[in-house]
Amino acid sequence: MKCKKISALLLTAVMAVSVLGGCGDSASPANGGTESSSSAGDSQSGDSAEGEVIELTFFTADGTQDDPWTDPVAEAITAATGVKLKTSYPIGGNDESEQVALMIAEQNFPDIIFAKGSGGSLIEAGAMMDMTELIEEYGPNIKKLYGEEFEKLKQSEDDPAIYQLSAYAVGGEKFKHCGTAQVQWDVLKANDYKLPDTLEEFETMLKDYLAANPTTEDGLERIGFTLSASDWHWMITLGNPAGFIADGAPDNGQWLVDENNQAMYKFRSDKEREYFRWMCRMYNEGILDHEFATQTHEDYIAKVASGRVLALFDSDWDYQDAEKILKADGKYGSTYAGLPLTMDADTKCAALMYQGLTTGTGVGITTSCKDPVAAIKLIDFLCSDEGQVLNKWGIEGVNYFIDEEGHRYRTEDEVKYAAEDTDYQKKTGVGFHNYPFPTYGDGILDPGGSTYTTTSKEAVIKEYHVEEKAACEAWGVELLVDKFPQADEFETPDYPPLWALVKPMEFDEIGDKLDEVSWSALIGCITGTEADFDASYDAMLAELEKTGMSEAEQMLTELIAEKVALVK
Repeated sequence: MKCKKISALLLTAVMAVSVLGGCGDSASPANGGTESSSSAGDSQSGDSAEGEVIELTFFTADGTQDDPWTDPVAEAITAATGVKLKTSYPIGGNDESEQVALMIAEQNFPDIIFAKGSGGSLIEAGAMMDMTELIEEYGPNIKKLYGEEFEKLKQSEDDPAIYQLSAYAVGGEKFKHCGTAQVQWDVLKANDYKLPDTLEEFETMLKDYLAANPTTEDGLERIGFTLSASDWHWMITLGNPAGFIADGAPDNGQWLVDENNQAMYKFRSDKEREYFRWMCRMYNEGILDHEFATQTHEDYIAKVASGRVLALFDSDWDYQDAEKILKADGKYGSTYAGLPLTMDADTKCAALMYQGLTTGTGVGITTSCKDPVAAIKLIDFLCSDEGQVLNKWGIEGVNYFIDEEGHRYRTEDEVKYAAEDTDYQKKTGVGFHNYPFPTYGDGILDPGGSTYTTTSKEAVIKEYHVEEKAACEAWGVELLVDKFPQADEFETPDYPPLWALVKPMEFDEIGDKLDEVSWSALIGCITGTEADFDASYDAMLAELEKTGMSEAEQMLTELIAEKVALVK
């Protein structure tokens, strides 16, 4: 592609310019023109001589891609901070818990860590540093980024330490969303762009399209919908949608919270029972792919990329590589429209709801860190205006440009490159080092009036492909998400999303067992006969109760009360 050629030809020259720019002109539109950005650019490692590069080890629980720290963005970060990262991941792409447990047993920790769900184990083991004083002295951009939500980073009233930051966006708006379910644009177009208000309407839409179009243009048999449930993705495609669609709940993992802040393991919900009853019927009628529980995730992505699958119950980050293949092949009608689908017309889709700062899972510094000052200065730079732009937009003159009004923009070639090349982030570094470090949400403006992220209302509209543009015209809206219940229709809870909270080890042990029971039992309920469904579901609930469901609900309710007290 043309943009690849530009990157290759200009790389050497641009890197020289970016290195100088990263340490210099803080008033340029590219870095936001703030003092905090400039001070972060001047950061040097804690004990290093000027110009010396310190290598810090970094373990991240999310990711399997090779990260040699040689892409243009990584090199610019090192030029600005004097720090480079040597990154490692869970062995074989497995769950991080075993590797974290081994770290604790051997007392061998990296300098910086994102332990995801195992953060609590590290904190209980005394392996995580309280970053409060470091942030006070060296982290002005960290405090600026978190703003009024900074206090939420504290562990609790009894333990006000900051052990982890947040791996997720602070504030902002949602200009795009994959909804609670997804359907191919061709299917929606055949339905005259009418969005289904209920599961029954969704089912009818799929069945009608399958009857009229049993095979693809390539002669492949179409699939109503499929799931990825042979590994941890079951939580994303089988577990999460149940709460979203049946209960209209925001994302609290496997838990529901009522108006009195009482927690409930969500598969106890009567409405979710009916949702899985519907899944069972779809399986027995052949609408749900019979391989949903046994196929690998790679098989799942391959099916989606083939254009055979009419609908999904997933998150866009999970199926985006398949969509990139479809787009590269020009099969835009086989890409997916996000739906605000709920089980009945009385249930409101909470997809656009802001749940507040996601705390309990994020980057932290271990007590073994060889240079905590260098580590916090690196993180502070990444939180600065300059660092945010570098991570999200890339290199000025290659990945983005400045218009006459001083605002950042990307060329059509660059947008196409990012949308269609599955290795875009790895090759360019754009977005590759962003997660799990702190980040502003979409739509938030820097002092120069540009959004920190490439996702703005104008950019989203400009980047719509032909099918998305046609839908907006048919609906008479600017944004596809204008058809969703809007964020201002919901109140922000006083507690953070529950799936991310650091929980006591005793709770996690019960929670893991509950999930193990649910995983296999729900699949059994779906793949069994409709006549046996209630007996199977009752058996699952009985087993969950024996496993400690009520006890876990009580512990989580108490933890929610602690978090509410912290912000009150």
